[in-house]
Amino acid sequence: MGAEAVAALAAEKLHLLGFGHGILCAVFKYRQYVLCFAGGVWIEKRKKKDMSLILCIETGTDICSVGLARDGELISLRESDQGRDHARQVGVFVDELLSQTGIAPEELDAVAVGKGPGSYTGLRIGVSFAKGLCYGLRIPLVAIGSLDALTEVAKEDYEAGILSVDRWEEACLCPMVDARRMEVYTRVFDAAGTPLSDVSAEVVTAESFAAWRGDGRPFVIFGNGAAKCAGLLPDATLIQVAPSARGLARLAQEALDAGRTEDIAYFEPFYLKDFVVTRSKKKLF
Repeated sequence: MGAEAVAALAAEKLHLLGFGHGILCAVFKYRQYVLCFAGGVWIEKRKKKDMSLILCIETGTDICSVGLARDGELISLRESDQGRDHARQVGVFVDELLSQTGIAPEELDAVAVGKGPGSYTGLRIGVSFAKGLCYGLRIPLVAIGSLDALTEVAKEDYEAGILSVDRWEEACLCPMVDARRMEVYTRVFDAAGTPLSDVSAEVVTAESFAAWRGDGRPFVIFGNGAAKCAGLLPDATLIQVAPSARGLARLAQEALDAGRTEDIAYFEPFYLKDFVVTRSKKKLF
């Protein structure tokens, strides 16, 4: 909700309280806004908050992951890799997180969601849930590329000492999300998380990623599509990194601070490829 809409809401509230247009001064607070009515004019000021609370949702693979971040730092996490039950789990996880932390939904400043590419059904579940929350709570929606978030998880795991990769600072990082058969959704990053290529759907062969594999730097692959490609890329370093909502926390805070939010009414997941329905070969009659 922008300042104009907040001003309209404030004016309506003052009218309901019995204040007319002759009022000289009034102060109205709504979420991040403080508006002062003086001399017939609404003056917008933003409330200063010590920290932002962002709910993070990642459902683009077989992992359903929900996290809560304060000022870009994860404070609580719920996730499961027990099958594709995201439609049921995501709401349960959100309720558990808020109950555990004692945070009311109205205290959230934004909802961040992994926008894809990934599973068509998984992405729609996560994005639909996030949009519904944002609409009901009147808070911004932040969308983060799922490959960017997966790379962020890899970086965090390395910095925490969970991963050991020689010459990490020189490495090319290649997250891979399974797109069935020998195809993956992928993008190449440097060790700082800066993209070196566009997001693409790659049918992996022995010649794939030649531009980054042949320059002497470590080529690191990870994600749920990486293991099936390791045999075709013998010079690549395979590490175990799974998609998680924790990869959204810092990136979502940066996006929110920069004002990079989505139009809740029209935002759609980034599928990369059209959804294709295949007919069963089994005859029922």
